Amino acid sequence: MDDFHYRDGELWCEGVPLRRIAADVGTPVYVYSAAAFRRHAREFAAALKPAGAAGNGVHVAYAIKANPNLAVLKLLAAEGYGADVVSGGEMARALAAGIPADGIVFSGVGKTRAELVRGLEAGIGQFNLELEEEGVVLAALAKERGLTARAVLRVNPDVDAGTHAKISTGKSENKFGVPIDQAPAMYARLAALDGLDLRGVAIHIGSQLFDLAPLEAAYRRVKALVDQLRGVGHRVTHIDLGGGLGVRYKAGDVPTPPADYGAMVARVTAGWDATLMFEPGRVIAGNAGVLLTTVVWVKPGVTNPYVIVDAAMNDLARPALYDAWHDFDAVAPTGARMTANIAGPVCETGDTFAMGREVDLVRGGDLAVFRTAGAYGATMASTYNSRALVPEVLVDGDRFAVVAD
Repeated sequence: MDDFHYRDGELWCEGVPLRRIAADVGTPVYVYSAAAFRRHAREFAAALKPAGAAGNGVHVAYAIKANPNLAVLKLLAAEGYGADVVSGGEMARALAAGIPADGIVFSGVGKTRAELVRGLEAGIGQFNLELEEEGVVLAALAKERGLTARAVLRVNPDVDAGTHAKISTGKSENKFGVPIDQAPAMYARLAALDGLDLRGVAIHIGSQLFDLAPLEAAYRRVKALVDQLRGVGHRVTHIDLGGGLGVRYKAGDVPTPPADYGAMVARVTAGWDATLMFEPGRVIAGNAGVLLTTVVWVKPGVTNPYVIVDAAMNDLARPALYDAWHDFDAVAPTGARMTANIAGPVCETGDTFAMGREVDLVRGGDLAVFRTAGAYGATMASTYNSRALVPEVLVDGDRFAVVAD
């Protein structure tokens, strides 16, 4: 996270000391780096250029669920990104941010009829169908309105991504997609419907992936399906390969560089003769943000002291949901260390960020950050315990602004 750096013994975001943001906005507060978002977006897009040079088109749609802040979306729209949405609300945000409707991909296993209609009337670029009945309903809704819905069929390749069970989406027991062996017959029936332009297939096997082997295996299964569909005369012009690249949360994490991923994609998809679609989320947003917090108390414990901070599980839910790790660093470290439990003020034992972890020595009133909080942070927040939603700040150079409060 080059854009979050120590200068004169204090942590800064780009050209702004975090202490100034805490003084002006208060804590807890999410702080995002515009430079980091831009750099990650450009790096991912550049990594896919070899795939385009291999004879395919490329469309990159940011997965809005990772961080739906409108300022972030406007920034990514300026980088030429489309949007991957999973609700009518996310679709509305994408359009409000200036992302062209034809650049929007509507994913998600539970789209309502009202959401399908909104997508049709907005003229979005693609619906990713999760079951045959959804395609039948979408075709009828489109036909009633004199429209044609562009769509692909999401298949489940039954590939274990090797990630956390709660963010795995490509195994046969997961709720997403249709079994790949049932896809040919289903594709034929859907392709025959008036009102539906079925133009390809989609997959997504999970999130926070470090190993490219499961992705390559899934892509090869999809190519075999595409060959089968084309072999019996079906048109396949778009293949959605999803997202899922991981980011570093702690020492020992070794994320796959986007360039390595892009090289694999170019090698595997050479000659596919299709538009390849991608939905990066975490890899764009994760390391572009931190959650800035204040230490309220350091409470003695039986084994280790509890560092009680003013951020809580309602602000950053991932540790409570997934036992997820976020590095905890002092804004002004002294060099001394302590072993402590890090917890929030919510009235739940589960409101714990770390147990028995070695961290910077902190005292009441000190500022600290939870790192790698730009993805699945503010977007998953709640008002549990009647706590207010955390404000969000975007830093751009030596300026910052509250972009959600």
